[in-house]
Amino acid sequence: MNQHMRPEPVPFIDIAAQRQRLGKSVDDAVARVLNHCQFVNGPEVTALEKALADYSGAKHVVSCSSGTDALLMVLMAKNVGPGDAVLCPSFTFCATGEAVALTGATPLFVDVDETTFNIDINSLKRGIAAAMSRGLKPVGVIPVDLFGQSADHDAVAAVAEAEGLFVLDDAAQGFGASYKGRKLGTFGLATATSFFPAKPLGCFGDGGAIFTNDDELANALRSIRVHGQGSDKYDNVRLGLTGRLDTMQAAILLEKLKIFDDEIVARNQVAERYARGLGNIVTVPRLAPGCTSVWAQYTIRLPKGADRDAFASTLKTQGIPTAIYYTKSMHQQTAYRDFPVADGGLAISESLSDDVISLPMHAYLDEAAQDRVIAAVRSALSA
Repeated sequence: MNQHMRPEPVPFIDIAAQRQRLGKSVDDAVARVLNHCQFVNGPEVTALEKALADYSGAKHVVSCSSGTDALLMVLMAKNVGPGDAVLCPSFTFCATGEAVALTGATPLFVDVDETTFNIDINSLKRGIAAAMSRGLKPVGVIPVDLFGQSADHDAVAAVAEAEGLFVLDDAAQGFGASYKGRKLGTFGLATATSFFPAKPLGCFGDGGAIFTNDDELANALRSIRVHGQGSDKYDNVRLGLTGRLDTMQAAILLEKLKIFDDEIVARNQVAERYARGLGNIVTVPRLAPGCTSVWAQYTIRLPKGADRDAFASTLKTQGIPTAIYYTKSMHQQTAYRDFPVADGGLAISESLSDDVISLPMHAYLDEAAQDRVIAAVRSALSA
């Protein structure tokens, strides 16, 4: 190969390969919507909600416009507001805490576990104490199933029950994963997920859904989704949003759901190959007992003293993209740094933000491309 020729880049997430696999089925699904012209609340929306309920085991699924709105709508339905505190891990995408702040309540940031990157139960307990000592009323907790792996839902539920908090599971990255043999979607009061295109189950735009077994909550969510409507759309009984999932996205998701389990198997095979190829040179992600992951991201930790920027640019020259989730934990970000944190600080979140980096991960990463990634990581670190 000519030394000036750059190798073909490995896709970080390969939506095109999936699109190719789905082929005509997506074209046909979109064509059906174009033909019936019910672009809002068309039949595919109801069909998708039923399919997602069957898949997850949840009694009710309320589809919505994004994962952020999924979180926000539940908080609105629970009348969360000023004076309330909702506990969130700090090492997460900003939407987790953003939804809380948008209600006027206070997100109180707690630390995460070093191995799973998910909420740390002792820090959660310290966070509840920190909220009370500031005169805030702790009302809820939002565990996150980060990078695709389920949080420790039994441990979270035990603390929540003892303290009278509702649990809103943020499964934006984790939908399809399971905890102790149960799929995400039935833990806590409600589960929120995102169908952003890069997610393991993603649409071709923005989208989300809320899963719950609570009839009253489901009714409130359906009202909030359409401006808080009551018996008709000009009788608005509460504050709401325009929170609908459009029919086109529902049609696309119905097709993608058919291959979802197959893709999860493939993602797990990719994760296992990475663990075998890299386990002795970087800290590879580990599954907690009883947990499965959909591997929304494959996030490694570089050895102490490694220069992360240099590592990323070395890989880039070889056509290997990387990404950093998250260079700053939420409590370190400009918009959120004045919100309170759990007593004892958030040392793990801060150290993760300093040394994590994510490698290409998707269901269509073939062994040859993955071998290239593994070789590039190994040579960059041994250089």
